[in-house]
Amino acid sequence: MTRPNVLVTCPPMLGMIDAFAPDFEENGLAFTAATVTQIMSEDELIETVPGYDGWIIGDDPATRRVVEAGAAGKLRAAVKWGVGVDNVDFAAFRDAGVPVENTPGVFGGEVADIALAYAIGLARETYFIDRQIRSQNAWPKPTGISLAGRTVALVGFGDIGSQTAKRLLACGARVVVYDPAYKPVAELDVETAAWPARLGEADFLIFTCPLNDATRHMFNDSMLSELKPGVRVVNVARGPVIEQAALVAALRDGTVHSAALDVFEVEPLAPDNPLRQFEQCIFGSHNGSNSADAVRRVSRLAIEKIAQFLGTRP
Repeated sequence: MTRPNVLVTCPPMLGMIDAFAPDFEENGLAFTAATVTQIMSEDELIETVPGYDGWIIGDDPATRRVVEAGAAGKLRAAVKWGVGVDNVDFAAFRDAGVPVENTPGVFGGEVADIALAYAIGLARETYFIDRQIRSQNAWPKPTGISLAGRTVALVGFGDIGSQTAKRLLACGARVVVYDPAYKPVAELDVETAAWPARLGEADFLIFTCPLNDATRHMFNDSMLSELKPGVRVVNVARGPVIEQAALVAALRDGTVHSAALDVFEVEPLAPDNPLRQFEQCIFGSHNGSNSADAVRRVSRLAIEKIAQFLGTRP
């Protein structure tokens, strides 16, 4: 019997795809590894997805057009690899009768590690020092700031946010959480506020929230006056949480000292993007969850889920 064929378009999983061949086989599945840098375009997906029984989605635009094209072809199930689901039209999947799930609660520790690394990098300018030594043959000694005793405005208190708070508290920081669905977590002594109240107290502003209508462009021109001059900004959430033009303006006039961004409004970051002019900023490649341990764990979970949907696993 021919095994159902699953299209994989998720870059972290693709980076280790050979390691998962036995998992596909054990779950009664065949797979095809797409050629992807960050995402496939909507047109590429419309052409490609209908030829597969299943689809493990990365950050690709899983729009209604793509879903309807897939359902008109062979597509019978999909799994969104990872936590974020802002790129997936769940209503379209439901209308098409194609089951879809994500893999929630799987990257909290990995992304929180990156959030802390970025916060320390901005506080002590370690990335800037490294670049100056490597590219300028310099020996800079900028005076940074400590995390201990500083206030962090933390936007989002789900798995990633709560684990970020745990790490920040261990460093001696004070954490003020912004999350309308806030629920206390044992032994995490945080404070809460409603956005954008108390932003003037924050030395760091860290985004770990999902992207939705309420969080899209929540960092914008209208809230810049609320910020403490010289605040350091970290985004390990989704690029559109921050309106890039507002951040550029704030970096330019010193309202924001520096920013560490693992995600951007448009990815990959274009060579002429104005953010590149700010030497003290730190840039990632939407890679905060990409540890080998996490990729193995989440990829195997995604394979198991899609096998269950396709009926090759109990």
